[in-house]
Amino acid sequence: MARNKLVVGNWKMNLNQAGARELAVALAQKLPSMLSADAATGKARVQAAACPAFVHLTTVAEALKGTPITWGGQNVYHQADGAFTGEISTSMLKDLGCRFVILGHSERRLVLGESDGEVCRKLQAVLAAGLAPIVCVGETLEQREKGETWQVIQSQLEGSLANLTLVQAPQLVLAYEPVWAIGTGKNATPAQAQEVHADLRKWLASRYNQGLADSVQILYGGSVKPDNARELMAQADIDGALVGGASLKAESFAAIVAAAGA
Repeated sequence: MARNKLVVGNWKMNLNQAGARELAVALAQKLPSMLSADAATGKARVQAAACPAFVHLTTVAEALKGTPITWGGQNVYHQADGAFTGEISTSMLKDLGCRFVILGHSERRLVLGESDGEVCRKLQAVLAAGLAPIVCVGETLEQREKGETWQVIQSQLEGSLANLTLVQAPQLVLAYEPVWAIGTGKNATPAQAQEVHADLRKWLASRYNQGLADSVQILYGGSVKPDNARELMAQADIDGALVGGASLKAESFAAIVAAAGA
């Protein structure tokens, strides 16, 4: 089944206000021609989104408004509102025009101790708000070397998606991000990435059905760059990329988007 490609830039805790504006303006100039609708279907073959730090969302939204580029949050809290100092709610993200929310990124799981249960609660909040969740899973180098890759990922899936129903599941985007390949300059080979992506799709088919499994977009994240993006996204089950460092330069991010459409 042919699935549209999705390329998401995760800007993490980078840039100041001026830098975020400059990057967003550059993307607004470079990307729209790559995201035009297919003449036969009327739908874009490639989608692109930017996920800046919360404090830069308004600036980025203003720069991207009116373009086919969407934007989103890097995280969210599971409660709709209330006395939760320092947290961000789904209603706040919606108010800023967000489309996507990244959940369970490895840096939140490993550095900040976020559990599968927390990801599960956030996922339900995101879906209830009508936003699109990008749920991240992936193993550490130690876990891969011990042959525990799928055991770890399956556990993350079962915990993070515990309450996800078949009705909700079509809104899901998954991202496989091997922890050992994030910000290290290393990346999974196309064959390694494809193997895990195929296993993710098999798990979805077993949990739900084959039709759902065939339709869910599964992104690869882990040192994606212009020089490896095309080969990675040419794999049968890789539907795009969750891009970190290379998304901080308009030229490199645009090259990855172009590779998605090749």
